[in-house]
Amino acid sequence: MRCIIVEDQPPAQRILKKYIQDVPNLELVDMFSDGLSAMEFLNRESVDIMFLDIHLPKINGLDFLKSIPDPPQVILTTAFSEYALEGYDLNVVDYLLKPFSFQRFLQAVNKANAKLDVQRSGSVNEPLTEIYVKSSHEHIKVLVDDIYTITSDSDYTEIHLEDKKILSNEPLRHWVSVLGGDQFYQIHKSHIINTKKIDRISGNLVILTNGAKVPLGRAYKDTFLKSILK
Repeated sequence: MRCIIVEDQPPAQRILKKYIQDVPNLELVDMFSDGLSAMEFLNRESVDIMFLDIHLPKINGLDFLKSIPDPPQVILTTAFSEYALEGYDLNVVDYLLKPFSFQRFLQAVNKANAKLDVQRSGSVNEPLTEIYVKSSHEHIKVLVDDIYTITSDSDYTEIHLEDKKILSNEPLRHWVSVLGGDQFYQIHKSHIINTKKIDRISGNLVILTNGAKVPLGRAYKDTFLKSILK
């Protein structure tokens, strides 16, 4: 898969370049430090994947992405989790929060590869149905539809299921990146919910089918309601 990097920070450029070189089916075609230079390139050539930073000179990454009529598969790379929902509204493949591991990078690349396969075959993309939650020294398989909420507890998170909860070693921003989209929304700085489990929305509370009441944060309310009340 042909790919480009749009990133203005040399350390991040080096990490992405190294990760790309370590994946046999990836070919780094070019690298740009701002969106305007990348736009000129994309007007001439096509690529499969674009690794795109959000904080860029001249034009930020999200505005740049909005200006591209037919973008490649886009994997956002940033240190700021607050842009996750807007990124998924732009149909990005994945959202890598810096610093990210090679394993997390590879997961994003595999998502992009799967979407490209779907485009080539014309079939419908299969939604994510299960995840593995790292808890202490174990990796526990969890069915995505069984999750009610994911709640932040400092650098850890609690995955709440019907009859139990699992303590995860990953911070909340990891689950925003992995699950963020139509089914899961961050509605508070400390809470992600499964929209399939919503019973009703009452004022600043989202009440789930198991009776849990999750606060709806002011900073998240408008975007969430616009997305959910279509």
